Amino acid sequence: MSQLLFLYSSLVGLLVSGAVFLHLLPRIGKTGKEISNWFCYAPGIDLALVYFMLVPVAVGFVSSGWQGLGVAVLAELSALWLWIIGHELTHRQQANQAKIHRQLSKTVGTWQNHLAVWITALAVPLFWLVRFTELVVYPPLTWLIKLPKYEAKDWVNVSRQKFDGLIGYDLIWCLYCDWMTGVWSLGTEMLRNVESFWCPIRFYSEKKCENCQLDFPDVANGWVDTQGTIEDVTNLLDSKYTENQESRSWFGHSCRENKS
Repeated sequence: MSQLLFLYSSLVGLLVSGAVFLHLLPRIGKTGKEISNWFCYAPGIDLALVYFMLVPVAVGFVSSGWQGLGVAVLAELSALWLWIIGHELTHRQQANQAKIHRQLSKTVGTWQNHLAVWITALAVPLFWLVRFTELVVYPPLTWLIKLPKYEAKDWVNVSRQKFDGLIGYDLIWCLYCDWMTGVWSLGTEMLRNVESFWCPIRFYSEKKCENCQLDFPDVANGWVDTQGTIEDVTNLLDSKYTENQESRSWFGHSCRENKS
């Protein structure tokens, strides 16, 4: 028990210290501001979130197995609440101003709103899996078949901390959404290239086509109709991709329009 308690207190201390470090960075001059800004964009944001999310659970599991993993998650939640409380206390002069969670609690109920918010945290492993896929699975495709490369920092970043009025509880969840939408959008963009390159055929379900075309525009603007033939598919691929093509993006990508 003493080992688990030591693990818990150590992890909480390291996590809170890390948060304090990030808060102090912009206050130590130009270099500090530059480093702080670097941590807001990939790959800096990746390293920061690895420190706060993945390192604790890895340390916990390695040191004490599944019990240690549970202690690590508890330590992360404790550090998170310490930060929320501390941030709101340092902004207590704004305590009575409008708040997102307060307004939504009026709409759907207090406990319903807060429980729903915390349930979304269960999706964190999924977004990490998507991010790892972007880092490990997609890059070889840019070399092997010349799918377009992307600047991850244009997608995976956080900036809502600059929005005036976001404090504590509101801020941390807005930063979570900030991160996850960028990760998901980059993954979707990469998948557009994969789908149009290997499988440019419409689905037999028109409802599925309708539902998917928002994220995969080529469904309605290029993919071969279900009544077509394999020759239609190969002819389409021949018209969209060439041997000397520098970047083989999905059909509706703006880079194709610029070259037409």
